[in-house]
Amino acid sequence: MIERQRLELRQQELRARYNLSQGGYEELERVVLRLKPHKAGVQWRFAGSFYFAITVITTIGYGHAAPSTDGGKVFCMFYALLGIPLTLVMFQSLGERINTFVKYLLHRAKRGLGMRRADVSMANMVLIGFFSCISTLCIGAAAFSYYEHWTFFQAYYYCFITLTTIGFGDYVALQKDQALQTQPQYVAFSFVYILTGLTVIGAFLNLVVLRFMTMNGGGGGFRNVYAEVLHFQSMCSCLWYKSREKLQYSIPMIIPRDLSTSDTCVEQSHSSPGGGGRYSDTPSHRCLCSGAQRSAISSVSTGLHSLSTFRGLMKRRSSV
Repeated sequence: MIERQRLELRQQELRARYNLSQGGYEELERVVLRLKPHKAGVQWRFAGSFYFAITVITTIGYGHAAPSTDGGKVFCMFYALLGIPLTLVMFQSLGERINTFVKYLLHRAKRGLGMRRADVSMANMVLIGFFSCISTLCIGAAAFSYYEHWTFFQAYYYCFITLTTIGFGDYVALQKDQALQTQPQYVAFSFVYILTGLTVIGAFLNLVVLRFMTMNGGGGGFRNVYAEVLHFQSMCSCLWYKSREKLQYSIPMIIPRDLSTSDTCVEQSHSSPGGGGRYSDTPSHRCLCSGAQRSAISSVSTGLHSLSTFRGLMKRRSSV
């Protein structure tokens, strides 16, 4: 309230000093607002339009630019409806692959150091993801504080608001000194940083979600999470891990060994002549699974693989 009164008093002083009417002062306000860097016409050249498109499909939405024509607004709505889901799927998929690759590197590093236990725990992955996020924010803060002449804290705040897709718009990069047209290296860095940073944040959030799922699962949490992830990957992901090693790398530290090996074992049960109707299991792929060790998870996984095989046979049959 005090700030508003101060601004109104300042407005009256300016009107009295330059002998401006109320209408003239309001017109001057509109001109000044339109001449702000992020409202200037150069925003809608290719670099500025590309920047705007990134803020739309990533849901950052700074508010630094907006379509003014009806056609532009209609196109923006359809573009957002198509682009936002595809972008979310892309970041989800890239996050999974980053986590898989990092877990593989840690596993190889532990084996190379001769550590007795080379398994990578979920706590290790979450810790690495957290420090990766902090490092990404610090790198961006250092770069933007240099180019935008912000303090390090202001630049760090901008990076955090951007990569969490909050996008207040109080700090927006590439809006000073016509940077979009005169500093192509800085423009390229900003675009790459935003997309890479969102990928790193997405990978970390994947780990956090899996961590909470395993913590809240209770006694059967591991098995329930494993079944849910198998179902999700079989339906929604372009990755399908059949081997135990790949499956363990794809879903860090939530798959027990007795469950992860069930996919590589095929039950071949038969009634032995001298066994009185007792069933025996034949090992497959150097893995021995007894009836007590198998669970409902193996049936789900085997059923999904069988369905995939059946679909493949039907495709070949239809092609013939």
